[in-house]
Amino acid sequence: MFPKSTHETFSQKLYQTFKANKRFIKPKLSRTDFTIAHYAGEVQYQSEHFLDKNKDYVVPEHQDLLSASKCSFVANLFPPQPSETPKASTKSSKFSSIGSRFKVQLQQLMETLNSTEPHYVRCVKPNNVLKPSVFENANVMQQLRCGGVLEAIRISCAGYPTRKTFFEFANRFGLLVPKVLEKNLEEKAACKKILDKTGLKGAQIGKTKVFLRAGQMADLDARRALKLSGAAKIIQRKIKTYIARKYFLTLREAAICMQAFCRGKLACKLYGNRKMEAACIRIQTKMKGYHWRTSYKKLQISVVVIQTGLRAMACHKEFRYRKRNTAATMIQARWRGHKSLAYYKKLIRASIVTQCRWRGRIARKELRKLKMEARETGALRDAKTKLEKQLEELTWRMQLEKRLRTDLEETKGQEITKLQNSLQGMQKKVDEMNALLVKERETAQKAIEEAAAAVKETPVHIEDTEKIEALSAEVETLKASLQSEREMSDDYKRKYAAAVDSSEVKHKKLEETEKRVHQLQESLNRFEEKLTNLESENKVLRQQALSMAEKSKVLQELEAENKSLRQKELPSPPIQQLKEQAEVEEWPQKSLNEKQQEYQDLLIRRPVAACIIYKCLRHWRSFEVERASIFDRIIQTIGHAIETQDDNKTLAYWLSNASTLLFLLQRTLKASAAAGMTPQHRRSPSTLFGRMTRSFRGIPLGSDLSSVNGEVTGGVDTIRQVEAKYPALLFKQQLAAYVEKIYGMIRDNLKKEISPVLGLCIQAPRISRASLIKAKGPARTLANAAAQEILTGHWQGIVKSISNFLSLLKSNHVPPFLIRKVFTQIFSFINVQLFNSLLLRRECCSFSNGEYVKTGLAELDNWCYKATAEYAGSAWDELKHIRQAIGFLVINQKPKKTLDEISHDLCPVLSIQQLYRISTMFWDDKYGTHSLSPDVISAMRVLMAEDSNNPVSSSFLLDDDSSIPFSVDDISKTMEQITISDIEPPPLIRENAGFNFLLPLSK
Repeated sequence: MFPKSTHETFSQKLYQTFKANKRFIKPKLSRTDFTIAHYAGEVQYQSEHFLDKNKDYVVPEHQDLLSASKCSFVANLFPPQPSETPKASTKSSKFSSIGSRFKVQLQQLMETLNSTEPHYVRCVKPNNVLKPSVFENANVMQQLRCGGVLEAIRISCAGYPTRKTFFEFANRFGLLVPKVLEKNLEEKAACKKILDKTGLKGAQIGKTKVFLRAGQMADLDARRALKLSGAAKIIQRKIKTYIARKYFLTLREAAICMQAFCRGKLACKLYGNRKMEAACIRIQTKMKGYHWRTSYKKLQISVVVIQTGLRAMACHKEFRYRKRNTAATMIQARWRGHKSLAYYKKLIRASIVTQCRWRGRIARKELRKLKMEARETGALRDAKTKLEKQLEELTWRMQLEKRLRTDLEETKGQEITKLQNSLQGMQKKVDEMNALLVKERETAQKAIEEAAAAVKETPVHIEDTEKIEALSAEVETLKASLQSEREMSDDYKRKYAAAVDSSEVKHKKLEETEKRVHQLQESLNRFEEKLTNLESENKVLRQQALSMAEKSKVLQELEAENKSLRQKELPSPPIQQLKEQAEVEEWPQKSLNEKQQEYQDLLIRRPVAACIIYKCLRHWRSFEVERASIFDRIIQTIGHAIETQDDNKTLAYWLSNASTLLFLLQRTLKASAAAGMTPQHRRSPSTLFGRMTRSFRGIPLGSDLSSVNGEVTGGVDTIRQVEAKYPALLFKQQLAAYVEKIYGMIRDNLKKEISPVLGLCIQAPRISRASLIKAKGPARTLANAAAQEILTGHWQGIVKSISNFLSLLKSNHVPPFLIRKVFTQIFSFINVQLFNSLLLRRECCSFSNGEYVKTGLAELDNWCYKATAEYAGSAWDELKHIRQAIGFLVINQKPKKTLDEISHDLCPVLSIQQLYRISTMFWDDKYGTHSLSPDVISAMRVLMAEDSNNPVSSSFLLDDDSSIPFSVDDISKTMEQITISDIEPPPLIRENAGFNFLLPLSK
């Protein structure tokens, strides 16, 4: 054909002709080879011997000879060509090669295939060893890929793999939309109606068929099966109802007949018994009435006679007593008036002198206290800063030790497993050696017995003795190897014990450091409380110092008056007389103090509500005096009650009472300009019982006690404000500090309760899929239900703890404002813990784990919905970091997302550092998809490099906020109005006459 052509020229022509084709590739190191890029891969061809294969001509004579063969098999192998005629075949000028014959046959095959609808059966070779039940996944996948099966499936799924005619589609799925069949529409319109009603997206209507996407046919079949099963259930229900009702009606008729007969017999018998009983009762009533009338008349006559005598005696006695009592009161009033007037004149002369001296002395002492306390506040601040630095160092060390501890535990676990595996292997070897020794001993014993029998008959063979010596040598070697294995196992056991001891020592050290950090935190909190108290006291004392400077003129005027009184030689009482008067008045003062102590103990020992304490303080006017011990007693009682920090019920009770009392004080008290100064012209009793008795004396005998403190019996809006002195203001500050302290203790207790469960909630528990796949029928449903319970068990524990805590706070009437703040900080703590664990652990950044955490967050969302906004508040919004991170993990088609979509639409709260860490740690363990595209990750790296100078943006972990999120003004603004007029005091206080003013107006 081409006499001068070679395989090299053939290759060069191919290079020149197809050099621009993307399917044709020229190798670099060969001049005769070429590569074709098929869809399954690249295939390299060698052009050597191409021309030799095409020169293999078919001789017409040979073909005629073989086709004329009498053997049908041989004749069929060489049929005549359809284009050839007998005349043409004889010509020697015409020639044909095997390649041209193959080309013609291939063309005929293609024409046949194009004229028919072929259905292919792919044969896949499962393995290369040609054995049954052995599958090589890589080999099978390579055959499917090279055969174009995977490409055909992909193309089919990308298009419309399911195609149904209009009649088949409407006939099969028309029952999903019954109205379509009732209207007698055309088949195409009916198919459109069915697709619109079922809501399938992506399906298309052709000229004669309906084209469905992948999976849509299964969805329609599932809906059809549900429809058919529902209809079958309705038919079964109707039939069963008819059978049961028929049986019930027959049974009811029989029961009614039996009941009527039995009831008739019982009614006749009961009527006779009741008739006899009524006759007996009538006879008894007549007899008993006659007996009691006669006895009553006799007793009435004797009682009237005795009553007249006794009442006459009592009236005479009462008249004599009243006459004597009125005379005695007249005498006592005259004498006490004379005595008190004389005492008052003597006392007013002596008090003028003592007041001037005493006030000067108090002013000097207060100036010294101001100077000392100013120095102490500076020292406390320095100590606070040192303690904060120590606390930061200890927390850093504790975190390091925790990380080292986890690493040691992991390495220890790996070493333990290795040692256990090696021990098991050695034990197996030892058992095998022992079995071999036993067998060889038995064979040796048999050989010795046979040898002994043979010695008696024949001479000893040398071969048997050699075998015995070889066996004994093998036994010795086996013993030596067994001893060495035992020594190695003992060595491994010693190493394991040493590793366990070292881990225990490090665990103890870690516990000691945690205790020390906790102690330092408590001491730091105490120092902060002391510092705040000292600062508040300093403010009040500074105001006092300023007011003392303004009142110095008044002191000078008083001294001038004292000098004038001395010049006029007023008769001042001598010191001896003052001592005698003090001794005379000492015993009533002691009794007053004892009574005051009793009333205070009665008020504070019981868990009385804050409203009752407030009414007592208002009634006794404790806010308007310079010194009052009742405030210290209340603060001490609250401090002793909350010493047990784990008792949440007690803490909730005192948080409710302390916040309510603080709310009432905030509405009532107002700071006066002269707060903390003593009165100059009026002497008020300094004791609690004295103020109470003075308020009783100022009330008329016929008036009601509750009308004096009218502002107490009303609501909060009717409370009038009082100019408070220094003790009342200090009491309010201490009460505010205790409210913050109790709030922090309750919040920390809830954090401690849910912290162990939070560590388990970030990673889904592993459930064996084999057990779920093997199970069938009801066993599989039960297994799925149990698996679902395991997956949501930890989250249900957190929801249960939060719900119990909410019910505890509600039962103790804690204000909803404080409950909202508690759960807002708790949800913020959950957000920080889960988000930091997600960023630090790669096994948590998976698709299945994201679905698990998403179900847990749905449980928390359901709890917030049930708790309502009154108690949950904005707690759900605190989970925004973990919600957006989990949303990123579970979204599909991550490589198609851009950086702008992720940072602004999907995760607007997360920083670039956090997004970069999550995207690089993500791995899809369910579908095998990839994370973000390389372009997006490189853009993140560029933004991170630009923000590397900013120390705030470089940290990707979140910090937990443990501060107090409210102030006293927030409590006073958000709490609801309290009506304290209807507060019912406890029975122990109600029985005491000194607390009658606490009773409501109706009583």
